Amino acid sequence: MSVLFGFADHPVALPLFVFLAELGVVTLGTVRIIFVARGVKNLAPVLGFFEITLWLFAIGQIMQNLSNLACYLAFAAGFALGNYLGILLEKRLAIGTLMVRIITNKEPTELVEGLHAAGYGLTTVDGRGATGPVTIVFTVLKRKELEHVVAIIKGFDPKAFYSVDELQAAEAGVFPAKGRWRGPVPLVSERALRQAA
Repeated sequence: MSVLFGFADHPVALPLFVFLAELGVVTLGTVRIIFVARGVKNLAPVLGFFEITLWLFAIGQIMQNLSNLACYLAFAAGFALGNYLGILLEKRLAIGTLMVRIITNKEPTELVEGLHAAGYGLTTVDGRGATGPVTIVFTVLKRKELEHVVAIIKGFDPKAFYSVDELQAAEAGVFPAKGRWRGPVPLVSERALRQAA
């Protein structure tokens, strides 16, 4: 007998159950794998528990209804949409630490002051690019801060080259204070900000 408690006789109930179960399985699995890759050790096992429990229910229903083509299609649709939802959910959670590398051939003072004014720590290095001297600006930030930093970079130079790398771990460093306003920061000097305060 199905675990659907009386809804099994309805032709849509079983495929819908399989779809929702597999959707949950793959969504949780996608987020769990991302958590493991980012070193979130406490949440990954909890998600794994719920993921495998849902999977056992879904596969159990498939095995009891091997002749039901709608169950196969529902399982495949749940798998496909689960991947998409897992990635969307992970982006909303924005867990992890990133390193942003900005390479510019412009004078970087305005960029450096804008990042400092927003509370970000950074390191600058002089280098040589294909077209001449450049400055490389490195900053490490929480993933949820990326949009804010990109707005600062674009305010400095809309065509600036930057790259973003995932970090496994980061110790110490300078990060913006928690709870600080995260809207776009105008690129003004720290001195001007202090005078305004």
